[in-house]
Amino acid sequence: MPVPNPLSSQEDGALGPRFASGPLLAPSTPSSRRWQAGRFLLDVSVPRVMGIVNVTPDSFSDGGRFLAAEAAKAHAERLLAEGADVLDIGAESTRPGSPGTPADEQWLRLEPVLAHVLGLGCPVSVDTSDPQVMRQCIDSGVDIINDVRALRRPGALEAVASHPQVGLCLMHMQGEPQTMQLAPAYDDISHEVQAFLDDRLRMVVRAGIAPERVLLDPGFGFGKSLVHNITLAKGLNRLHSLGRPLLVGWSRKGSLGQLTGRSVEDRVVPSVAAALAAVAQGASVLRVHDVAATVDALKVWHALGPEAASGLQPE
Repeated sequence: MPVPNPLSSQEDGALGPRFASGPLLAPSTPSSRRWQAGRFLLDVSVPRVMGIVNVTPDSFSDGGRFLAAEAAKAHAERLLAEGADVLDIGAESTRPGSPGTPADEQWLRLEPVLAHVLGLGCPVSVDTSDPQVMRQCIDSGVDIINDVRALRRPGALEAVASHPQVGLCLMHMQGEPQTMQLAPAYDDISHEVQAFLDDRLRMVVRAGIAPERVLLDPGFGFGKSLVHNITLAKGLNRLHSLGRPLLVGWSRKGSLGQLTGRSVEDRVVPSVAAALAAVAQGASVLRVHDVAATVDALKVWHALGPEAASGLQPE
């Protein structure tokens, strides 16, 4: 594992390899820094990297590159080799203007990839809002459902609540992908995002989903202008009052292009910078395309960042 891993096995208490034989957790980790993700109990008291595998023809950054199952499998293996802690597989683009993908088509793309990656020994997430796809994924053994609509589609809440351990990512989005960037508007974006995520968290808990299963995502780029995204990012630490770890996805997004003038394929450095800014405000999971660059940046962050200063001894 390229980033130092504080996880320890609950069975023998010894430091072990990443996700070796069952749930891994640092014994002293408070419940607010634990994430129950299907087969795995993860310590997110240090930042974790979620690598993106888009099995789509039209995702904004790499649409079509990994649509073929064999290409997606190879990419997943490469992301793990680069240091990803979690894989996030998506078969429906949610880029601005995207029209959506029928459930049957999503599953046709997902099934052969999941059959492979579920045997790689890491938590596997599927990025979908469709209740039918959720049930198919959960039945196949997927560990996490990552829903940009925060289980608002009819049947989605019931699909996830039906399983006792599947992890969940709840994201804020104003509007729908097809129209969300036309005219996003807020009176107080930080307050409104916080209130939305609080409401959705309470909803899932009432449905029987334990809070330990849930990550919260402010949804950068989903129904938000550049100013909205910057304001939300600067106030990210407000969301810690909700008591659950935060997932952040800045990778290659349009706001980074607006800030730097870089095209989507040339946004690695801006993406890593945004990821570290999120870590500085307590983000627990970073959803990224560029795993190796992010992992390297986190190594340096751990060595030189604020939390490292108190532990260093003079040579």
